[in-house]
Amino acid sequence: MGVSLIIKALLAFAAANSYALAAMYVSSLPLKILAVAAGVIFSLVLVIYPCKSEEGGRLGRIHRGSCLMKLFLLTFCADIAFNIYLGVSGRGWVTVLVNSIIAALLLALMFIVAAVRLYTGSVQLGIRWRAAGMLLALIPVVNIIVIIHMLSLVDEEYRFECEKTALDRQRAGERVCATKYPLLMVHGVFFRDMKLINYWGRIPAELERNGAKVFYGKQQSADSVEGCAKELVGRINEIVEQEGCEKVNIIAHSKGGLDSRYAVSLLGAADKVASITTINTPHRGCQFADYLLSKAPEGFKNAVANKYNAALKKLGDSAPDFISAVTDLTASACEEMNKVCKDAPGVYYRSVGSRSVSALGGRFPMNLSYHFVKYFDGPNDGLVSVESMKWGDDFRFVEPAGKRGITHADVIDLNRENIKGFDVREYYVSLVSELKEKGF
Repeated sequence: MGVSLIIKALLAFAAANSYALAAMYVSSLPLKILAVAAGVIFSLVLVIYPCKSEEGGRLGRIHRGSCLMKLFLLTFCADIAFNIYLGVSGRGWVTVLVNSIIAALLLALMFIVAAVRLYTGSVQLGIRWRAAGMLLALIPVVNIIVIIHMLSLVDEEYRFECEKTALDRQRAGERVCATKYPLLMVHGVFFRDMKLINYWGRIPAELERNGAKVFYGKQQSADSVEGCAKELVGRINEIVEQEGCEKVNIIAHSKGGLDSRYAVSLLGAADKVASITTINTPHRGCQFADYLLSKAPEGFKNAVANKYNAALKKLGDSAPDFISAVTDLTASACEEMNKVCKDAPGVYYRSVGSRSVSALGGRFPMNLSYHFVKYFDGPNDGLVSVESMKWGDDFRFVEPAGKRGITHADVIDLNRENIKGFDVREYYVSLVSELKEKGF
């Protein structure tokens, strides 16, 4: 804890308890009022500008929120001790009451402003810690512990993002992701490309900052591989015509990798695709899916499918087909597809895979499906086995040290989570920069 923060905390304590401190040394009411006014003004200045930040915008907001919350904690603890002292030292109940009210109001202002900055600025707090902060706010001691942990998350986020921003500034002129052909990012099953919530998290913005031109597949979220592949062919033709670029580089996640391979190998898109990079794609399917489809009663499958299709239609799918989408992810369906869907000559193929170390390594629902997939398919990312992810001559396996692992959602930054040992945005920068180096 810096000396500057301690000095500011002492000044904040003096400002919050200005009435009692003035009462100790002066008897004049106007001087007491003047002292309180000065304390209020100083507190407001501190709330607005608690510390200097290296960055502006969201990062500056969370840094100022963190500084202010630390000032609140220090001042709050000192204030409690001071008001107890006032009570036992016989300063009079009027002094204690008035001072407590003024201090409580100023501290409440500090806390609220700090919390708003943290809640609206931080990405890494997530829903869980935001909820914990609200639900446990009134439980003594526990609330302090929760706040301290939240501050550690925010401070690490600020440090990490500042380093990331500095790196981007340093290499801005290099345009390491400025590939010859634009990128076409293809989503997986049960998701759509939406403007408000990007399927690929913070990855596309990072690639664009480093020179990439990014487009999205925009295929339906639930349909057969063939159906989605037909949509991708149309999308590829549209991009090539619009950009006058001859070809695209495909980066596809999960089922999107199967859709892309089908479009290139069986629907004539090979001459307009320079490369295909598949991310955690079930190239050999999922035996777990075979089991579910074979064991689930027809009535149950149809009921689930009807509900999904109705929901997906509302999200933008024109003719969603849940059963076809799931069926094409089975090991048996992928085996049949691989017999006819051979790699197209002249197209560069590579694949990326990852795995969860344990069920506790990922968020819902990957933590629930992990053990089931492991039973049928072996080591997996919560949905797809590692063996099924391998395709092409170049397979990259992502596994940071420790017990965290990288799930099916982590590998596309779906949760916007900074994972120790794995910078997902920088990983994609390296993938795309390699495409640039290869002349794609």
